[in-house]
Amino acid sequence: MNLNELRDNPGARLKFKRLGRGIGSGKGKTSGKGVKGQKAREGVSLNGFEGGQLPIYRRLPKRGFHNLFRKEYAPVNLGSLDKAIAAGKLDASQPITEAAIIAAGLADRALAGVRLLANGTITRAVTITVSGASATARAAIEAAGGTITTTVAVAAAAEA
Repeated sequence: MNLNELRDNPGARLKFKRLGRGIGSGKGKTSGKGVKGQKAREGVSLNGFEGGQLPIYRRLPKRGFHNLFRKEYAPVNLGSLDKAIAAGKLDASQPITEAAIIAAGLADRALAGVRLLANGTITRAVTITVSGASATARAAIEAAGGTITTTVAVAAAAEA
């Protein structure tokens, strides 16, 4: 095989539509842009422009507040935690940390931490250290004979 024999697979490259090459091409004369006007010209961006009328994004009032410093926690349910222990992804005899939960694939590492929620049931006594936990999840773990420690003081104070 020589360099001059190399070819793409059939259909690998789509042939682009040649604009403005006669009426027989189907995209001749105005190249599919209609006739004249601002939108027929090049370099036009009309997003949100309403022909001089005050645009809707300026007519409507600004609403709400967006906290730049808000922390997003990955939710982990008791049921999924119990399933991971049963599947052998987590060891119930060892203390379960956020790192172990992320390694088991139960939470996303890009978020600020892990928050334990009470959806589902837990059947074994476990020792867990997470950023936060709901009051119901905390009660369920303690009822099963386990202990839970939260690392974020605000979350612990809000639940107490």
